[in-house]
Amino acid sequence: MFRLQCVRPCLRRLLHQAVGSRDYVLEGLQVCSADVQVLDVVGKNRTKLTVEHVSCAVRMLWDFQKERPELLRTVHLIKCHPQFLTLRVLAENKISLMDDSTLVDMLYAFLRLNVEPHDSLVQQMVSEAWRRVDRLPMSSLSKFAVILNDQLLHSSPLMGHITNILDQKLSSIDNGRVLAALMVSVSNLVSTRLRDALISRAECLLDTVDPLNYNTPRRMVQFLRSIKYIHRPLLEKCNEIFMRNIPRLDAENISIILGLYQSLQFNNCDFRLAAKERLIELIDTSTDPHSFSKLFVALAPISSAEIRERLENTILLVADEFSAHQALAVVEALEEIQSRNFSLLNKIASVIQKKLHIYRSMEVARLTQALFLLHYQNPELFAALRTILVSFLQRSFYPYEVTMLTRVLSMLPSPRLDEDVVWHVDEVIAQCNLSELNTISFAIAKWIRTDPSYRHNTHSKYVRLLQRLSQCGRERLQTANRLDLVLDETKFAPGEWFEEMLLEETFVTLNRMIDQINSSNIADLAFFLTRTNRLHPSLMDRIASVAIEHIDEIHFSATYPTLLPFSVLNYEPAHVDELYEACIKRFTPHISSFDPHLLVLLAYCLALADHFPEELIREIFSIDFLGKLDCQLESLNDSLKMRTKQRLMELNRAVCLESPEFQVPWFHERYCQHLQKKVNGSVSPVQQQIHAMLGGVLGGINFVQAAVITPYFYTIHFECKLDKHLKPLSYSGPSTLQISERGKVLWDSNSLEKARDELPAGAHRIAIDFMDSKSFCKNSHHMKGEALMKRRHLEILGYRVVQIPHFEWNSMELSTPHAWKRYLRKKILG
Repeated sequence: MFRLQCVRPCLRRLLHQAVGSRDYVLEGLQVCSADVQVLDVVGKNRTKLTVEHVSCAVRMLWDFQKERPELLRTVHLIKCHPQFLTLRVLAENKISLMDDSTLVDMLYAFLRLNVEPHDSLVQQMVSEAWRRVDRLPMSSLSKFAVILNDQLLHSSPLMGHITNILDQKLSSIDNGRVLAALMVSVSNLVSTRLRDALISRAECLLDTVDPLNYNTPRRMVQFLRSIKYIHRPLLEKCNEIFMRNIPRLDAENISIILGLYQSLQFNNCDFRLAAKERLIELIDTSTDPHSFSKLFVALAPISSAEIRERLENTILLVADEFSAHQALAVVEALEEIQSRNFSLLNKIASVIQKKLHIYRSMEVARLTQALFLLHYQNPELFAALRTILVSFLQRSFYPYEVTMLTRVLSMLPSPRLDEDVVWHVDEVIAQCNLSELNTISFAIAKWIRTDPSYRHNTHSKYVRLLQRLSQCGRERLQTANRLDLVLDETKFAPGEWFEEMLLEETFVTLNRMIDQINSSNIADLAFFLTRTNRLHPSLMDRIASVAIEHIDEIHFSATYPTLLPFSVLNYEPAHVDELYEACIKRFTPHISSFDPHLLVLLAYCLALADHFPEELIREIFSIDFLGKLDCQLESLNDSLKMRTKQRLMELNRAVCLESPEFQVPWFHERYCQHLQKKVNGSVSPVQQQIHAMLGGVLGGINFVQAAVITPYFYTIHFECKLDKHLKPLSYSGPSTLQISERGKVLWDSNSLEKARDELPAGAHRIAIDFMDSKSFCKNSHHMKGEALMKRRHLEILGYRVVQIPHFEWNSMELSTPHAWKRYLRKKILG
């Protein structure tokens, strides 16, 4: 009994301690179901709140908000609530007591609840997190990096420190979400080595990511866009996850993904078609301005004319409610589809004009460009935009920003440019890369054409600016030591100024870096050579040898740009057959993975060089493939759609003429007839001169026909017929065309259906083509692949082909009518 009496007080004391250890404040917070309830608990217990209580309250406030659609969030009400100020004061006073994860999580939540970055709470939390940055767990480091990125500190010393930590601890990251957020945040600071390591780790972690989590692969694609690097294996893995999630994607996410793909020039037919179907499904449920603006931006550029009209009619009803940024997105989409709905354009422009004060510099440049390209007529608005652009330009020292503002300013009509603007551009030029220098040169060229003072002052401000551009461009090329960087800066550079002032220096630089050509950059280099239209055997030989040796390291889709200069420029390196065989062997197992339009372009590239792989040809001319191509063409922009159709016709013609064993039918007759009637051809003065000379050589104008349409719809400049004794034969019927005084071709409405005259026994037709500069490489008299293929085809059709190069016809040797006639007689009659 005595023992029991001794035990009873101990039990009573333990029970009291257990009851007393319960955290009623924390329990009260955890049962809250709304932000107002959380703030009430804070108000009633402000003197009892610990770090754990403050952290829980702030986290719950943000959790309640992020679960709601953006339009239904009440962050502004929370921010104005007196108890939210209490939370901020308590958090600021307890920063030193927070553990690492709590510190970063609370900082993230406060910023999401619109606490200003310059608030003392945020600044002290950032400073404390910086002090602890080396010991932060990777998940917290990832979130802290996102916070810094949102505060535009993506190039700060602190972000550099985080990049270094990421480099050291990359192999320890086993969470795709953590890695993806870090990749995006440090994208401005990654080296080539770290870039490759990040991509390799991302590929591994994507295999472990929840297939329903599309945000992680979306951030990885965003990283590639930020560093302007196309890594197709990673893109394809991300695309597979997007495809699985199409039924769950909303218009905003689809719009973001399509925008990222467009920036990377990554076209995936399956995703575009699936996204298009999903967006059409969302039309009826997207009723508010926010969701419908996202839907319009994503769907309008890839939809049919009927769907576009429906979208434009609907958006006209909600346009007045658009925010400044929604109006900007919509006007850019209208420009992309070249809309002519002036009622809608006027309404969107009205919204923009009311909210001009909200836009930042690059946004003003974007909307000005869109309105100008839409041919919108509003002098008052454009005058206001010009004033704003000039103001932004004079305050900016970022090269990319100055370049964009300068380019857009040059679009606007103006008698002359302010001297201050010219001097400000001059101050920034030294920091610009080659692409930016080229863009500024375009702007200066436009100002020269519109400024009357230039005609009277050859030593004008524009001349000095152009000289400075050239000097900076040459210095940048001469000091460059990385091939990848030069290729990136010249990707969109070639233009009149660049070709005249910097192209030769660029090739000197590329030759200096020839040992840096490898499997990862040969596609970019080959594409650059194709666009410059210049033959450089040393570089192309190096491309060929790298491609043959490292073909397994080259992505199958990169075989197309790799082969392009060899086919287009008609260059045959020492091991040309081995090069084509290696590339064909590389892409053949992946034929079904190509986008339809890209497969057509690849096959045409091979046809130029007289290569017709059976598996590729049979795939392209199958019913299933042509049906898929038709579906894809509906979602492509007009220029790419027309180019693909033209290349398919030319490929069809080449296969019929050069590989009849495949038994592919010629199914482009009506397409060619329609195209021929639609095109308003013209005959150049030189061609008219040759036409007259041919009449003199052959014995009369009735012995020659001009602009003749052959079977399979080649147009040859002139045709004549010679009998077996090489005597000219006259044309009995009327000419298929007439030439107007201005050199326009006037087609007979029935000429395209007329059959060719039968030839007497032993006679033959001669096709005479004037070869202008487009038929040759720019830096030589080397004939290009397209002209050579046309010659092959005409010979198959029974013609003897006579080609008259422009450099021979316009040479000093042929400067008199007698010399021209002697030249033609020798060419035709031998």
